[in-house]
Amino acid sequence: MRKILTISHNRQDETPESKARWFQSLSLSERMDLLCFFTDLVLTNNPRIGEQKHAQSVTGRVRVLSKTSG
Repeated sequence: MRKILTISHNRQDETPESKARWFQSLSLSERMDLLCFFTDLVLTNNPRIGEQKHAQSVTGRVRVLSKTSG
């Protein structure tokens, strides 16, 4: 029996495992296109990022803020 694929718009369905499966389903050229896209995005927002040295990890928790409508 073949599994029917569906599209979900629920953020709770976006597990690291499901994201990894999606990424692994891409061809090598699609993966490289994404790498170039993200690299261009980072460099557009912070052109001097390559000049930064001695990156340090953040201790404690990281809080992600998002704008909600309402």
